[in-house]
Amino acid sequence: MQKLFSILKQIFRWIFLTLGAFTFFLLVLSFTRVPYDVMAWLGRSGSKYDFKPDAIVFLGGSGMPSEANLIRLYYTSAMAARFPESGVWIIHPKDTVVIAAMLNELILHKVDSLRIHIEKRGTNTREQALCLAHDFPGLLKQNVVFITSPENMRRTTATFRKVGFMHVGGEAASENAMFVDLDFDFKKLGGKKYVPDVSDNLGLRYNFWNYLKLEINCLREFTAILYYKLNGWI
Repeated sequence: MQKLFSILKQIFRWIFLTLGAFTFFLLVLSFTRVPYDVMAWLGRSGSKYDFKPDAIVFLGGSGMPSEANLIRLYYTSAMAARFPESGVWIIHPKDTVVIAAMLNELILHKVDSLRIHIEKRGTNTREQALCLAHDFPGLLKQNVVFITSPENMRRTTATFRKVGFMHVGGEAASENAMFVDLDFDFKKLGGKKYVPDVSDNLGLRYNFWNYLKLEINCLREFTAILYYKLNGWI
C-alpha cells in the first residue's frame, strides 16, 4: 500500500509540475503578440479564394444576440451587399427563435429574404457539411464562401472540402483594430499612491487579458482540429 501511495504521489507531482509549467508558459506568451498571430493564421489558412461567390454561407454557433453571431452576420450582410447575385445560407442547429432572429438581422441589413436559405440540421461542423451537401447538392460544384470566426476557419474549409465542396473560400469575422490613445492621467483621476500607475501600460491593461482569451480559443480549436484529423473528417 505504501508503494502504491508513493507511485501515486510521483504521478500527481509530475501532473502538477507539467500543468504549472504549461500555465506559466501561457502567461509569458500572453505578453507577446504570438497569440494574435496564431489566431490570424487560423483565420487565413485555407480560406483564400479568387472567385466571385455563388453562395455565401453563414455558420452560426451560439444564441442571438451574441457577440459571435452578430459579427458573423455583419460580415455576411456586407458580403451579400458586395455580391448581390449570390445566394445566402444560414447554417445553425434547429432553434426556431434563434434562426428567426438571425433572419431578421440579415433583413435589417437589407439582405433580400428571397436570397436566404436555411439549413437547420447538424450540431457540429462535420454534420453541417454533410447536411448541406445532401440538402443542397448543387452547391458542391459552385463557388462557396464561408463566414465564421477566425479560429474556426481552417477546420471549416477543410471539413467542407472533405465532404466534396470543390470551390471553397472563407471570410473570417474578425474585429477591426482600434487605433486610439487609451492613456489616462492617473493622478488627475484620483489614483491612490499605494496603487501601481498603469495609465500608460496598454499591454498590461488590455493586451495581456485579450491574448489570454485568444490562447484559450486557439487551444480549443487545435484540440478540435486534432479530433477531426483522428476521425478522418479533414
